[in-house]
Amino acid sequence: MLIVISPAKTLDLESPYKSPAPTQPAFLADSRKLVKIMREYSPAQLGKLMKTSEAISTLNVERFKTWKTPFNDGNARPAIFTFKGDVYTGLEVENFSSADLKYAQDHLRILSGLYGALKPLDLMQAYRLEMGTTVANEKGRNLYAFWGDKVTRAIENDLKAQKDRVLINLASNEYFSVLDTKTLDADIITPVFKDYSNGKYKVLSFFAKKARGQMAAWIIQNRVADPEQLATFNMDGYKYSQADSSSDKPVFLRKQK
Repeated sequence: MLIVISPAKTLDLESPYKSPAPTQPAFLADSRKLVKIMREYSPAQLGKLMKTSEAISTLNVERFKTWKTPFNDGNARPAIFTFKGDVYTGLEVENFSSADLKYAQDHLRILSGLYGALKPLDLMQAYRLEMGTTVANEKGRNLYAFWGDKVTRAIENDLKAQKDRVLINLASNEYFSVLDTKTLDADIITPVFKDYSNGKYKVLSFFAKKARGQMAAWIIQNRVADPEQLATFNMDGYKYSQADSSSDKPVFLRKQK
């Protein structure tokens, strides 16, 4: 079983962490090409492209300017300890044991606009480049064209290495769309988390993102290997709804007090 999640805009570049030996991203040569392209943008141009404030645009221009390889413990951090958005609030990697981290290294992938796909312990430097960004490059007009089938083939190879075909999609549509599901040899399962609001159950972004992280952590810490076990997930008040679910889209409902 392999899990994919999205990255986060918010980064933690300072908190101490304990980790097994870090690894290098698989697509650093491609990342260098993207960084070279992004260095051509001024803060104003980057702000218009990414719809960010002047302060954030200036920060990210500086990040692309100072981005450099090789990555090491002094200039980079493992991805799982660096991303700090809603998904990672649910993931709570600070509660992972060394054995959990090693298991996650084999069973979790973070899809990324700049890095393609990251293993949890892959080193990374700070950036902001969302997968849906329209960036002209040698392969097309956006990052989906840039990555082509590379990320798809990498995920497929990871599944083959596990001798498994089950892919748990806990990523957003924006990031999961980098995978060519028509050619990907995998059984894709996309859990859906809904909260009761204004008289009906609906997907509420903040809560759904956190729940995705919680499910990823639950799978990792419990070494869940059988997709049928997903129905037993019941963290934070979510309960599996058989009536609302299908084999590839299990639905979890929560009615908060």
